[in-house]
Amino acid sequence: MHQQRNSTAFLVACSGIATFAGMDVFMKELSIALGAYNALLWRTLIALAIMLPLFLSQRRAWPQGAALRIHLRRGLVTAVMAFLFFWGLARVPLAEAVALSFIAPLIALYLAATILKETITRQAVLASFIGLAGALIVIGGKLSGSYGEDVVAGIAAILLSAVLYAYNLILQRQQALLAHPVEIALFQNGTLVTLYLCLAPIYAVAPQPGAWPGLAAAAVLGISSILLLSWAYARAEAKVLLPVEYTAFIWAALFGWLFFAEALTLSTVAGTVLIVSGCLLAARQYPRNAAEHGAADQA
Repeated sequence: MHQQRNSTAFLVACSGIATFAGMDVFMKELSIALGAYNALLWRTLIALAIMLPLFLSQRRAWPQGAALRIHLRRGLVTAVMAFLFFWGLARVPLAEAVALSFIAPLIALYLAATILKETITRQAVLASFIGLAGALIVIGGKLSGSYGEDVVAGIAAILLSAVLYAYNLILQRQQALLAHPVEIALFQNGTLVTLYLCLAPIYAVAPQPGAWPGLAAAAVLGISSILLLSWAYARAEAKVLLPVEYTAFIWAALFGWLFFAEALTLSTVAGTVLIVSGCLLAARQYPRNAAEHGAADQA
């Protein structure tokens, strides 16, 4: 029964990653056309307008205590993380951006040691060096070509986003154990909207009519991804679902080629293989109940 539950959660999480990759396609186009801030502001406003009636219709109690704190904490982290990623995505090919984001599980290893008081083993240190080598190969291959001056800034933004995503991975499991997926989606979008609206008087620009279908599609895909991943992380340990993250590269490479005519380079593939190898090596050293201990500590 336990194995069947893990298998189901794994497949649902794969669907969530594929849905998220589809959202990335729309968000890349929107970030180029509107800027990352406006693309995120209007997408999250649409998502919030969808989720609020759904949440109210289920007549769920308003979250309190630990659940509310982790909703707000993850929303704040996601707001900055998403802006950095989509700002960088407008400047870096989709597959390479996703490949660089794969360093997040390795960073999460050290965050877990700091936050969850887990022990870092030699195996984990080796995994970190392998992943770092992979990231350097991807970056080196990118910078060796003839690209625009803003590519370095885009890579830096994606790497900073990956650091925040590492913390987000810890929060995601803890949040899924405390709240229903609909509640998670509502508060994530609600927190993002609140934060982004603070900058609206300075940066907000109304989208052109032609941008609204893409914004709506991105909102629906984003909501679907949150719901699917939250459902999966509530039913399987983080280490079981870790490999799911790497399926994003397949979708990113395919969508980048189909929609943006982005060629897949050998350095990107080679670097991704090293990063994934490092993450899988690191995943093998996690204790079975680490995620549960982490959730209890944070609560």
